[in-house]
Amino acid sequence: MQSTKIAILGATGAVGQEFLRLLAERDVPAANIRLLASARSAGKTMAYGDDALTVQEVSADAFSGIDIALFSAGGSTSKQWAQVAVDAGARVVDNSSAFRMTDGVPLVIPEVNPQAIGDAPIIANPNCSTIIMNMVVWPLHQVVPVERIVVSTYQAASGAGQQAMIELETQTADILAGKAAMPTVFPVQSAFNLFSHNSEIDADGYNIEEVKMIKETRKIFGAPNIKITATCVRVPVPRAHSESINLELSAPMSADRAREILSTAPGVKVVDDRVKNYFPMPIDASGKDDCLVGRIRRDISRDDERGLDLFVCGDQIRKGAALNAIQIAELIAG
Repeated sequence: MQSTKIAILGATGAVGQEFLRLLAERDVPAANIRLLASARSAGKTMAYGDDALTVQEVSADAFSGIDIALFSAGGSTSKQWAQVAVDAGARVVDNSSAFRMTDGVPLVIPEVNPQAIGDAPIIANPNCSTIIMNMVVWPLHQVVPVERIVVSTYQAASGAGQQAMIELETQTADILAGKAAMPTVFPVQSAFNLFSHNSEIDADGYNIEEVKMIKETRKIFGAPNIKITATCVRVPVPRAHSESINLELSAPMSADRAREILSTAPGVKVVDDRVKNYFPMPIDASGKDDCLVGRIRRDISRDDERGLDLFVCGDQIRKGAALNAIQIAELIAG
């Protein structure tokens, strides 16, 4: 992608900063990167290797000459500017929920459905929890189709952005100093606490994060009838989400066979040491490209060998957001 002209909308956020780290790792020249944000952030400078890039205010002219625009500034911003960027000649990779379920907009995990990209002008990045789950479910599904997924998530503060991570750190220090926690980003105390994911609850009692995991997986897999239920929870972890996954398969599969499949799956690392009782942890997944999977075992509540249990950890900011989008951009750029 060294010759590709790239714009980052939402450059000052946690995902925007991760975009810059990943592009620097890929030796994309600073001259080929344009940082965009709201008027409030315009004029700020951000480090990029040995260079410093200045943030510009987003405008129609800001996308002139851009090949790929990476969006991570929220759904309303994406809806406002995505078509503007396309009209200027760019292809948009959007990290918000704005277009994920829109007909004709591919929803892509490069390790799962890269062929869906085609020549679409806008490509949607899935929800972070959806990506992390399906990095390990898809390789198994390819061998023995999955009929039902039951997933519980343990989601880090990073999923709510940079300010949520700062709030967790501040609250932790305040509580240890004998002070009261003062939540502002989350509706309740995040330090030393667990709580249901802070998204709207629908008429069925599911929060929006859970609904995203269900609907997005069906679209990505091209399997509208796959059965999925989810419970999403926030935990006092700065970075990297964890998920407990129970699978019902269409035919028997042993834990050893599942481990063998996952050991060669792209973007996946098996961490499954029963002797040392060492399995995936968010602290080990943080800052890593791979999703870690372990606790690979037969579901002993079933007599038909068609159930598996897994535990997975993945960096929400990296593979769950920025890295997935960069991988899509690399496929676009060829």
